Amino acid sequence: MRVFIISMLTCLVYTASEAQNFTRQDSLRGTITKERAWWDLSYYHLDIAVDIDKQTVQGSNTIKYKVLKPNQIIQIDLQPPMNISKATQEGKELKYTRDGNAYFIELEKKQVPGTSNEIIVQYSGKPKTAPNPPWDSGLVWKKDSLGNPYVSSISWGAGSSQWWPCKDHMYDEVDSLKFSINVRKGLIAVANGRLIETEKKKNNTTTYHWFVKNPINNYAVNFNIGNYANFSEIYNGEKGPLNCNYYVLKQNLSKAKEHFKQVPMMLKAFEHWFGPYPFYEDSYKLVEVSYIGMEHQSATAYGNDYKNGTLGRDKSQTGWGLKFDNLIIHESAHEWFACNITFKDIADIWIHESFTSYAEGLYVEYHYGKQAGDDYQIGIRKRIQNDKPLIGHYGVNDLDYTGDNYDKGAAILHMLRQLVNDDEKWRQILRGLNMEFYHQTVTTKQIEDYIAEKSGLKLKNFWDQYLRTTQIPVFEYFFANNQLSYRWSNSITGFDMPLKIKLNGEEKWIYPKTSWQKDPTKMDKAEVVIDRNFYVPVFYDNPK
Repeated sequence: MRVFIISMLTCLVYTASEAQNFTRQDSLRGTITKERAWWDLSYYHLDIAVDIDKQTVQGSNTIKYKVLKPNQIIQIDLQPPMNISKATQEGKELKYTRDGNAYFIELEKKQVPGTSNEIIVQYSGKPKTAPNPPWDSGLVWKKDSLGNPYVSSISWGAGSSQWWPCKDHMYDEVDSLKFSINVRKGLIAVANGRLIETEKKKNNTTTYHWFVKNPINNYAVNFNIGNYANFSEIYNGEKGPLNCNYYVLKQNLSKAKEHFKQVPMMLKAFEHWFGPYPFYEDSYKLVEVSYIGMEHQSATAYGNDYKNGTLGRDKSQTGWGLKFDNLIIHESAHEWFACNITFKDIADIWIHESFTSYAEGLYVEYHYGKQAGDDYQIGIRKRIQNDKPLIGHYGVNDLDYTGDNYDKGAAILHMLRQLVNDDEKWRQILRGLNMEFYHQTVTTKQIEDYIAEKSGLKLKNFWDQYLRTTQIPVFEYFFANNQLSYRWSNSITGFDMPLKIKLNGEEKWIYPKTSWQKDPTKMDKAEVVIDRNFYVPVFYDNPK
């Protein structure tokens, strides 16, 4: 008799090294070019006017930077149909050339290592409209249910340079940011950080000035314009009082005040698991938008219709997913993993999405118990496709990534917790990540090495198996001559992950390898049950 429990396993095997066609523009966007490498971002002042009727944006970006090594060409990114009209340094207009999405500006002033300089870039245009936000980026031009203008920016994937000129690569975060947004009277413009000034103009417009004190990555920079009402509360967290602000459409104010009671519950759970909210100085905000939602540092975009689950659906199919609003919980978890800890290259997007999807189950566990959390983690495994490795192609802004970065990534982290086999130690690893890499950009190797060091486990084969291939290791076993034999198959050479099982009702750890191993105990029968928290299929072969 042969029993093969392998519904979670794909027959196709892919590795991240498989060739794809990338263009010069992919490389200009995704590579740390020599025109980027010589300078370090320190400050942006993005000052824009949004014309809602014409659907245009115009303004300037003052870019301050520190010179790391000599160079006279600086790369600034801005995608068509947007155009730079002028670039100046110390009042002198500069020459530039354009290569698709990249402008190469010729600096006249000698760039001396160790000094700080700035350039001012003026620009305008009609940005691309996002066809399917938030999965496609650009500007979102809508009207709310009362017919008022309702506008948002989204920078994910294709980049912030779709609507503003910047150094559009994730490796270099600006240290601080001022964002000034001019809109017509009667509307409110909301952005990252704290509102520091509201300036009424003579032309019947208002400029809202926002300031971000902490480092911020480009795709997290965001603005929203609408007929907003604002309410706030103070959350007493690990670092003291945290100001929580909510900007919602005026017609939704009463239900928002009730529904957003989940925010303190979220903060309590995630400060427990991950450490203090990373941006106390800039506050926490939820901002209602016309699409489902998106992570934006200190200004999380919310559009889940005030429903639990995801638009009322439980993606885990366990019932636990309807105990919370998935967009509040998931997008807020990105404040720790995406905004605080940010990948250097989009090939490592799993760092953002895996930890954040995993956080959903940790939220359930914190409020409803460990079994409920495990149920949720196991439930979302049904969504795994195993279509591509989690690690993508480096240096080319690889946008063709797999959705498994979410649910498969969560399954991997849930297994790691089992391997650590000490819940408090695991919690301290999660908190430690947010301290070690506080406000930093990171690589997969840094995350791998940190977890291996703090757990004391040898994890290279584990990471290579689950991050870099689509193969899901199969636990094979058979029982003969009163002994249990087992091994790993469908795995990389040397895969040796320990496994927790119940053998004849008794819980124990076993240590399969890719060659057959025998359990030393003689027994009359072998009833094997794999711990449900491990994401492995089982193959039983009775050699009769």
